[in-house]
Amino acid sequence: MIEIIPSGTHIDFIGRARLWVAISLILIGIGIVAMAVRGLNLGIDFKGGTVVQIKTTQPVAIQEIRDALSKAGHGDAVIQEFGSPNDILIRLPAGDPNMIKVVKAALGDRFKESGLKVVRQEEVGPQVGSDLRHKAVMAIVYALGMVVIYITIRFEFKYAVGAILALIHDVLLTLGAFAVTHLEVDLTVVAAVLTIVGYSLNDTIVVYDRIRENHLANVQEPIVPVINRSVNETLSRTILTSVTTFVVVVALFFLGGEVIHDFAFALLVGVVVGTYSSIFIASPVVVAWDRVVHKGTVDKAESVAS
Repeated sequence: MIEIIPSGTHIDFIGRARLWVAISLILIGIGIVAMAVRGLNLGIDFKGGTVVQIKTTQPVAIQEIRDALSKAGHGDAVIQEFGSPNDILIRLPAGDPNMIKVVKAALGDRFKESGLKVVRQEEVGPQVGSDLRHKAVMAIVYALGMVVIYITIRFEFKYAVGAILALIHDVLLTLGAFAVTHLEVDLTVVAAVLTIVGYSLNDTIVVYDRIRENHLANVQEPIVPVINRSVNETLSRTILTSVTTFVVVVALFFLGGEVIHDFAFALLVGVVVGTYSSIFIASPVVVAWDRVVHKGTVDKAESVAS
């Protein structure tokens, strides 16, 4: 395997754990404040409403579309370009069940010469949106719960605690990024979050496997140097995997089109924070757990070893 990080590298990751945790807490705090102040920009999947995508042969000013809808009593519509000036996306809150017909009637005659045609239309009721929102949250909760069971069986419960806190960290930072940027959160973003959970967990498992191997090779060695050595030994693999994944997701973000733009953005954030948490969150939590449970015996063992 190509080694980006030279073998024998000894970076003290655990010694800087407080700095990494402090950075994470600050970023999570910013995200929570953004969610509390601005809220998540929930898409039609979750809050209900109507989405109409129109295409024209000639560019039409968004303000003209807004004026036409305002005259029809829909001044609260959210209108934006969807990849090009000829593609327009119109979002309206839940209300009139005949909203799509109203939009077509309001725009059809006025922009007939511009070759306007409706290429996509979706309508989701508030009750359906609420149900989807509940199921999306439960999907993430169930995924995290299965992770706890899997890690506990394969390793120990303290490793499960480290993995689950790292995954919660990743989910909160991803949602916080959406709150700060005010990008739309829909079912594709939930799919991206679940993908992030799997990606981050895979990276964490690789580190945990190496920790277990090194610990079994010398059971008398204190846990801190074992974890530091294990993270250093897997660092080249972690960086190679993350960089190659990141390059693919960047291409998806810029070239994949507007339909998957938010999905790709979630993956961009997730790849970065998932790699970060596997190194700087999951492993230090294992050390912290030992220190709390064994009431300082870890520190005593380290001082004797040194």
